[in-house]
Amino acid sequence: MLVKSQIKYIQSLGQKKFRDEEGAFIAEGPKMVDELLKAPNTRPLGVYATEEWLEANRGWPYRAPAPPVTELKKGELERISGLTTPNQVLAVFNKPLFAAPVYEEGITLLLDNIQDPGNLGTIIRIADWFGVRQILCSPDSADAFNAKTVQSTMGSISRVQVLYGDLGEAIKSQAGLPVFAAALEGEDLYKMERIGKGVILVGNESKGIHPALLEQVRRRITIPRIGGAESLNAAVATGIILSHLAG
Repeated sequence: MLVKSQIKYIQSLGQKKFRDEEGAFIAEGPKMVDELLKAPNTRPLGVYATEEWLEANRGWPYRAPAPPVTELKKGELERISGLTTPNQVLAVFNKPLFAAPVYEEGITLLLDNIQDPGNLGTIIRIADWFGVRQILCSPDSADAFNAKTVQSTMGSISRVQVLYGDLGEAIKSQAGLPVFAAALEGEDLYKMERIGKGVILVGNESKGIHPALLEQVRRRITIPRIGGAESLNAAVATGIILSHLAG
């Protein structure tokens, strides 16, 4: 049974300010919660679940120690869920712990003003698929631990380190690495060789990369357009770029 203090705490984590203060975030649904309960760098702080989920996870088949577990009726889960249709379980986790990023190893994504949480979550998931372990977002980008972002990552939030900072300074500091910017006019992506390490800059969903940032990048890459669409979704473009460059 839920108590008022639990409801208040869970609802507070819907706001970035409190997620940052608590170092915590929310995940929902059996698949998502299962992924994060198995992840070595996320610690569960509390699990709120229906009898159905608890029966399926009898004996706590995850690493010890088990967090506090509260059994809820469906109506109680609806009170704290951010989903249109709540799905068996909601859990609160500490934000994942990572080692300090090493930009000289592998590919790093720089994201300029990605506004849609779902887009950001999908990019994190795509990065995980292609083995990209770190993403640096501009401070005005969506929050990686927004509930919609977390759900869209499908567990990849525990494997890809998402940081926030000055992208211009990051580009300057990586002078020894190849830096590529996704742009409407640039080198044909399909004619480029794969890279083992480097930096790829992707811009805002509608405005693209800020001009001041774009000026810092010598190599601009373009996904050739065959049809009449004005642009590509940022997550889709990231997936296409990584599928041709990551290697």
